[in-house]
Amino acid sequence: MKLFEAIEKRRSVRDFEKTDILINDLKRIVDAGRVAPSGSNIQPREFIIITDSEKLRKLSKAQDTVTEVSAAIAVVCDPEESDWWVEDMAASVENMLLATVALGYDSVWIEGTLLDVEDWAKDVLDVPEDKRLVTILPIGKAASEGTRARKKPLDEVTHYNRYGNKSE
Repeated sequence: MKLFEAIEKRRSVRDFEKTDILINDLKRIVDAGRVAPSGSNIQPREFIIITDSEKLRKLSKAQDTVTEVSAAIAVVCDPEESDWWVEDMAASVENMLLATVALGYDSVWIEGTLLDVEDWAKDVLDVPEDKRLVTILPIGKAASEGTRARKKPLDEVTHYNRYGNKSE
């Protein structure tokens, strides 16, 4: 799948059907996150591929969606390593979301509900206390066709040479 096609097709899926995910596909998704930009190339993020059904069941405490998949990827960051760890994590997650679509799977970025139970989830995944577990990406196939959330039109969000100038 071409890049712009993956960008257009990417959507947040919360209802999945169980499907097998190849470990090599999961590694390719993580590799897309690994090569994302990083401030000063510090790369303060690490990834956990989760295929253990019991761990996935437990992690549903963050969001029920996690129990509906056979694999997920957690992103762990070290805030002490870099002032830009949040931006680095976000760049990795976006790369992984696009790689997921390109490989024919679906996902959703779980963060807010995870942060509510972060310490508990860190215990489930044995994440060291000094690290942050900020995102989980369930990987699977959408249970239904679904729709993509409406995005603002390009001309509504684009300015030329200065804010407020809407003409080229």
